[in-house]
Amino acid sequence: MAILGVGVDIVHIPRIAALLQRRGSRLASRILSREELSQWESLPPSDVSRQVRFLAVRWGIKEAAYKAMYPTVRPTWKELAYRGLSEGNACTKPALVYHPVAGTDNSRIGPIHLSVSHDGEYVFASVTIEILG
Repeated sequence: MAILGVGVDIVHIPRIAALLQRRGSRLASRILSREELSQWESLPPSDVSRQVRFLAVRWGIKEAAYKAMYPTVRPTWKELAYRGLSEGNACTKPALVYHPVAGTDNSRIGPIHLSVSHDGEYVFASVTIEILG
């Protein structure tokens, strides 16, 4: 297994809470894929901590994925979609799906492995991407 890249990210959850308070749903619209945005919009509006954690987890994973892919590929926020165990994911572990826009050369992007953990005020994400060929 050859590695294209490894990326990690730590997110301070109160920072995401402050961004959400200032920008509202525009923040979610900016960083979430279509399917993630639909999931986020279905969260109870009264459960702000769950909304914030949802965004923080995806922020961390996508930042880590960008670091693992760069400079081979420069994915946008919306090209990456996180699928947790309870989100229609048939796998036995969380997954990150890359949906590049047309014309993007993603021929070197192999399997994507990720790990995410959140405790207290922090989310930690790690992404390792295998190289094809």
